[in-house]
Amino acid sequence: MTIFTRPAHQERVLDIVKDTRGVALAIPEQTSGGWANISVFPKDAPDTVAEYDTIKRVRTAVHAVSGAEAIVGGPSAENLDTEVTTKRDEKLVIPLVLVVVLIVLGLLLRAVLAPLVLMSTVIVSFAAAFGGSVFVFDTILGFKGIDSSVPLLAFLFLVALGIDYNIFLAGRAREETVRLGTREGMLRALSATGGVITSAGLVLAATFAVLVTLPLVMLIEVGFLVAFGVLLDALLVRSVLVPALTLLIGRRMWWPSRLSRPAAELPGGQQPLADDEEPALQR
Repeated sequence: MTIFTRPAHQERVLDIVKDTRGVALAIPEQTSGGWANISVFPKDAPDTVAEYDTIKRVRTAVHAVSGAEAIVGGPSAENLDTEVTTKRDEKLVIPLVLVVVLIVLGLLLRAVLAPLVLMSTVIVSFAAAFGGSVFVFDTILGFKGIDSSVPLLAFLFLVALGIDYNIFLAGRAREETVRLGTREGMLRALSATGGVITSAGLVLAATFAVLVTLPLVMLIEVGFLVAFGVLLDALLVRSVLVPALTLLIGRRMWWPSRLSRPAAELPGGQQPLADDEEPALQR
């Protein structure tokens, strides 16, 4: 790592750094542009947890020197900052994306339960894609871990694409439910949108899979993870999981809209139906 400090405080900062645990060697370098450089060599291997701890200790120590304006940089320090920033962004961006998507789904489907179910399937799909991809990276490709920026990027791509597919299916299912009931409406929606969604998923998966051919580990991980996740969404979640959950939940899927009510509770004097039947509703 490299420390930049004011020339008048170079010796003081140098002595403090040498006494910091985890530092093997600290060498004063040339002074230019009003800054003095100090090259610091940690005892631990680069980009390890132990080295990151040493960087944190060095930063705490040199920042305590009044007037030194010390700055700790270098490749490992930059990687540490990227990791910290990414974790902070994940805590902010992921919940915000989920809330916005839930609101949009609620307004579109005019229900509460259906958006929650659809969002749950997307989250489960992302978790499955992420877990499977990490297994491939570690076991088959032999990568040493996963880039810290990959989970957030993949989450944004997969949530956007997965929700799109579910919107196509659930939006058509709601339209058909008005006429045919939940069961037949979902089956009709599945047959009507299946070809389009599957084709779009295959095209997108192939597009992202091209990134796997590039000589950058981060792009390989993003490309494989997104391609795998898109295939899960298009071929499994949209075609099997969402329809199955809808059929199991029944008309309660559209709660609290009027599509979720039994026929006896609906306006217009409609006659009650048997427990295994669903009403054909008017808009």
